[in-house]
Amino acid sequence: MTAAPAARGKLYVVGTPIGNLQDLTPRAREVLANVDVIAAEDTRRTRGLLSTIGVETRLIAYHEHNERERVAELLERLADGAAVALVSDAGTPLVSDPGLKLVQAARAQHFDVVPVPGPTAAIVALCAAGLPTDRFVFEGFLPRTAGARAQRLRELCHERRTLVFYEAVHRLAATLAALGEHFGADRQAVLARELTKVYEQIRSGSLGELVAALGVDVPLLGEFVLVVAGDSSAPEVDESRAREIYSALRAELDPTKALHLTATLTGISRNALYKLLRI
Repeated sequence: MTAAPAARGKLYVVGTPIGNLQDLTPRAREVLANVDVIAAEDTRRTRGLLSTIGVETRLIAYHEHNERERVAELLERLADGAAVALVSDAGTPLVSDPGLKLVQAARAQHFDVVPVPGPTAAIVALCAAGLPTDRFVFEGFLPRTAGARAQRLRELCHERRTLVFYEAVHRLAATLAALGEHFGADRQAVLARELTKVYEQIRSGSLGELVAALGVDVPLLGEFVLVVAGDSSAPEVDESRAREIYSALRAELDPTKALHLTATLTGISRNALYKLLRI
């Protein structure tokens, strides 16, 4: 009699609360209670969550400093038929949190990757900000150094879509000041602090007003999401027309001159054209 093939393991990507524990879904609790192991960014924080919901599943640490060895270990567990849950400190894994390497490796080896939805701070902030939500850009954390941050903001200053950033409390003042410098102090924005927690605060105003509010009306405590209005004065990008113009100019001119003239004729920034034309 032929033996039945061994069961294939499954990787569950589980969203957990960003503050209010009541936001943990019944499905997420069931998964966390029944998997063989939970790969957690910070086992201490996840152990506290599990204790609160009465779950004793085994935990192992999975974070940016041990990803390489943990991916290999977890793939072996999946190959043996184990069910593995991936969680971050709070919110949805992979969204400015570790997990991408594990998901990529699991999919490459044809294991099922099952998303278990939960809160994400970026979306929670966006829903309450009162800024356009039909099209938006999630930027996560800006570069830490002033030069790299300035370069990134120069690339984004004419972005028409709403922008969403995460920022650490000790860099928040510098980031808001840099945003005001590159986007203009009058650009509208929303600063969301401690979302879903007891001291949740959602403050709207211009970038200049938000800078002035720091440490006065907005305590420099907790976790922050910054939602910034897009540049409504920037021209709509006609991608096909821009490509046509650049191709025609490139036939007669060197790439730098062709790009400069395309930017002048279309109103699209050279940085945006670099990305659009893949130069």
